[in-house]
Amino acid sequence: MDLMTWNPLREIDDMFKRGDMRALDRDSWMPMVDIREKKKEYVIRAEVPGVKRDDIHLTVDKGILKLSGERHWENEEKDEKQHRRESYYGQFARSFSLPDNADAGKIKAKYRDGLVEIRMPKTAESVAGRTEIAIE
Repeated sequence: MDLMTWNPLREIDDMFKRGDMRALDRDSWMPMVDIREKKKEYVIRAEVPGVKRDDIHLTVDKGILKLSGERHWENEEKDEKQHRRESYYGQFARSFSLPDNADAGKIKAKYRDGLVEIRMPKTAESVAGRTEIAIE
């Protein structure tokens, strides 16, 4: 068995080789989501803190639910100096395949306290097409 010397920078090098740059790219991000199934509906909750309701878009097209939007970067004041930036800014998009029994025509969405909650009632029929969904 060959022994290998531990190199703490190897993980970063491996990240470059895999193309997994999410940890280093602060200009792209995806909101975290929770998806639940209840007896009569599906519920998706997406975390979008710091994103204004008008900057969030929700559509259904051919059985795909798409949540997209943008968190805008706040410009620094001339008399301040930034020491660290860990928050993600920029555009985001998440897409989800709808189950066959989701009623795309009756999807409702609400925005409150940095969360988008999407409710999809269940139906016996499957309906395809494109629908724009208003976020309350």
